Amino acid sequence: MTRRFKLVDVFGAGPFTGNPLAVIADADGLSSDEMQRITRWLNLSETTFLLPPKDIRADYCARIFTLNRELPFAGHPTLGTCHAWLEAGGTPKSDGRIVQECGVGLVEIHRRGERLAFSAPPLIRSGKPTQAEIAEVADLLRLDQTAIVDAEWVDNGPGWIAVMLSTADAVLAVDHARYHHRPIAVGIVGPHPADSEVAFEVRAIFSDAHGTLIEDPVCGSLNASVGQWIFASGRAADSYLAAQGGCIGRDGRVNVTQDNDGRVWVGGRTITLFEGHCR
Repeated sequence: MTRRFKLVDVFGAGPFTGNPLAVIADADGLSSDEMQRITRWLNLSETTFLLPPKDIRADYCARIFTLNRELPFAGHPTLGTCHAWLEAGGTPKSDGRIVQECGVGLVEIHRRGERLAFSAPPLIRSGKPTQAEIAEVADLLRLDQTAIVDAEWVDNGPGWIAVMLSTADAVLAVDHARYHHRPIAVGIVGPHPADSEVAFEVRAIFSDAHGTLIEDPVCGSLNASVGQWIFASGRAADSYLAAQGGCIGRDGRVNVTQDNDGRVWVGGRTITLFEGHCR
């Protein structure tokens, strides 16, 4: 059986500047093992598989795989999958509002002009890390602990722990370790000068199945949970623009907003760069 696929660039400032996502449509009949094998072969950070929803409130179901496991939620796969579903002719049950079913449940997505934005899911872990946890992150980032202005658990699925540095330049200067002895996911955040186009610089560092530390080009889930932290701590109000990926040759832009109900929305540009069929 042949299945349609798209390679979608998510959160880029232009083509080939964001985070690529493979979306496999017509995924009925594929087992979890087959989905994992396809994801490993494609060798992108994530691949998603489009399925009919089980919940009648959802428009479609997305299963999200990394190279070594299935995730309950991830940000750039959510926007990229929604983009692919709409481009393939998907019709939302509600005009301008799309509902994705995934491991965390239902995720709401809005069309904002030419851009898509998802509603940040609730955190499954929040609060201040212990001193031992902060010391572990500082060691991984090769920083003196005094360089960390603030730290917070901002876990909405992947396990993020975030640290705030004093400036965006300090974030860009981090030369992290290349290996960590246990699974970990670290977000690094720092403010740009007040007159800058971009308010915050963000980096996402996580370990793979072998302990190798990898930098995610532009990470929606981290920007979602960091946004919740930034708004709650008063570091921004209403909306801001974040940059990510500069250290690895990308030019990501993430729009983060908070609505009148306190919900945080994460949006960005999505564009299909390749499409075809797989066997």
